[in-house]
Amino acid sequence: MSEPTRRKRMPAKPAYPNRSRSTRDGAPRSRGDSTGDGSNRTGGDRYRRRDEGSKQISRDERSNRSERDSRPKRFDRGERRSGRGRNDERPQAPRLHPRDRVAAGSLRDRRDSSAVATTETESDTIYGRHAVLSALHAGRQLNRIWVTARLRHSSNFHAALETAKSRGCTVDEVNLQRLDQLTEGGNHQGVVAQVAPYAYVELSELIARAKANSSRPILIVADGITDPHNLGAIARTGEALGAQGMAIPMRRAVGITSTVMKVAAGALEYFPVARVVNLSRALEELKAAEFWVYGTVATGGQALHSIDFDRPVVLVVGSEDKGLSLLARRHCDGLLSIPTVGKTESLNASVATAIALYEVCRQHYAPPILLDVPRTDGLKP
Repeated sequence: MSEPTRRKRMPAKPAYPNRSRSTRDGAPRSRGDSTGDGSNRTGGDRYRRRDEGSKQISRDERSNRSERDSRPKRFDRGERRSGRGRNDERPQAPRLHPRDRVAAGSLRDRRDSSAVATTETESDTIYGRHAVLSALHAGRQLNRIWVTARLRHSSNFHAALETAKSRGCTVDEVNLQRLDQLTEGGNHQGVVAQVAPYAYVELSELIARAKANSSRPILIVADGITDPHNLGAIARTGEALGAQGMAIPMRRAVGITSTVMKVAAGALEYFPVARVVNLSRALEELKAAEFWVYGTVATGGQALHSIDFDRPVVLVVGSEDKGLSLLARRHCDGLLSIPTVGKTESLNASVATAIALYEVCRQHYAPPILLDVPRTDGLKP
């Protein structure tokens, strides 16, 4: 195999032999000179390899080198996989001046409080056939109604919707997808209504109404009920069994929301609710109005059927998880329990309220003569 012939290097000629540049010692030199040692070098010959001294780089090598420099640089894949371009060090929080810390804390508190207020904001919509129909029959102010075409022309809703339209209410025919969007997936049954916010009554007004309607009125106090389904069921049971109203605390408890109205199935249109700031003070006000306050507890109270409720009664029901609060217990005239025989320690809040309320109403309204008549079927009355 023949050895490749080396290209003979020719001395470079100066590009501009007539032009000169002053050297360090004052002697003129040509433009092609780079060191003043007498060798002529052109401007393109200034690219040299450091390891080879004054060896000139060929034109082909310069072109290849320029192409390599123009390409994007490639990094080792192992380094990329280990680092992935991320900084493993956790960024440090900026150090704040004490004044700035106070300002930041106050801003965070305001933001958190606004978030809680937004979450607890009660909806102005009700949905469900019974809830909307009861609101229509009760003459409640309705601003807008969304209903399906099939339900609008039904015998139950057609006349009521026409009456609502005559009062200035807007009725829109929509599809089921629109109703799902308005109720966020709730069981709307084909109708949704936008109503005015629920009108709570004052506790003094609630007491006056109760005494005007009955000589032995019954009121319910919900102590910290947070489940809207339980509160709606309690309101529905109370209205059905003849209670005159209900009081709920303003804090740490659910208010009258669209879910509560849906579960109540129209009972809140005839069942007044008072919202109090201080529950202990409200119980003292009820006791001053000659009401007897009884609290429901899972164990340790007097048996429900052994108490004489022949007087104005306030039935206090505790929350689902914590039961009756300590302050509410201190302001009760007595504690009652529902006897159970199973292994379950307690009942649901709405179920316990229904059982206790039925016993109170039975003693108030059931004719005594019917309770004393012996039954022929062998069952106890």
